[in-house]
Amino acid sequence: MKHTFKITLILIFIFLFAQIIGLVIINTYIDSQKTQESGETTFTGLPFNIERPEVDESTSFIYIMIAVLIGTGLLLLLIKYRKMRLWKFWFFLSVLITLTIALAAFINEIFALSLAFVLAIAKIYRPNVYVHNFTEVLIYGGLAAIFVPMINMFSVFMLLFFISIYDFYAVWKSKHMVKLAEFQTSTKLFSGLFIPYKKEEKEKTTEKEGKLVKVKNAILGGGDIGFPLIFAGVTLKTLIDSGVARNIAFFESFIVVVTSTIALFWLLIKSKKDKFYPAMPFISIGCFLGYVLILLLNSILF
Repeated sequence: MKHTFKITLILIFIFLFAQIIGLVIINTYIDSQKTQESGETTFTGLPFNIERPEVDESTSFIYIMIAVLIGTGLLLLLIKYRKMRLWKFWFFLSVLITLTIALAAFINEIFALSLAFVLAIAKIYRPNVYVHNFTEVLIYGGLAAIFVPMINMFSVFMLLFFISIYDFYAVWKSKHMVKLAEFQTSTKLFSGLFIPYKKEEKEKTTEKEGKLVKVKNAILGGGDIGFPLIFAGVTLKTLIDSGVARNIAFFESFIVVVTSTIALFWLLIKSKKDKFYPAMPFISIGCFLGYVLILLLNSILF
């Protein structure tokens, strides 16, 4: 097991909580009246008239993949040339926007922006494990509220497929994803879940065997949280478009949340300590299985 069982459960619980909160945020942005009138899922606008990209839903995965590759390349350049101020500004802006969108699902957009600003400042200049992970739980719901309306089921399947291949390559082949994770961890500006903990290990000496206490970090990349949430959100949208009642579609979408969580839990249990693993291939399989279960369930019920 990569981490202690207790830390593994905490990591899984926060992941699950982020998926649930994220799905609630996505559902809140659905315009009930227009959806009911048109029979197709319609989303309300984002706070402060933030525009969603206008792309064809069937090919949107291509643009998202390109954006991921460009973003990764830019971050590697910032690391190479040690442009810490630029990295902090980029990180701050991303956190501010996504937090504002997430919080605006529940409160007035002015209050959402104000609270998001305070949390973003605290996340960067007064980082601690509680502020960091609390904001991470919300951030991906805000991100999904941007992207879910512009993706259909075909596109999200393709997105997870290519992201999984890229994750394999980036972690096990080029290893640049490991470099990015180590850099973000060292700067305490990590995009994803971050749980430091102390672990006792046996220390062998010539005289006796003692215990060595090491500080370890349990991390889970932001993409490993965001992409399955987007898949669950697109599942919700697709079910509503197919005629499933919104409340039923909302709860059925949680099947994807459960199966992706189980897949991540299996990976963490089977993984070995001090080794990096690409999580997306396993999480993606969990998402795909969840969708198949939903189709089977609906074929029985309807």
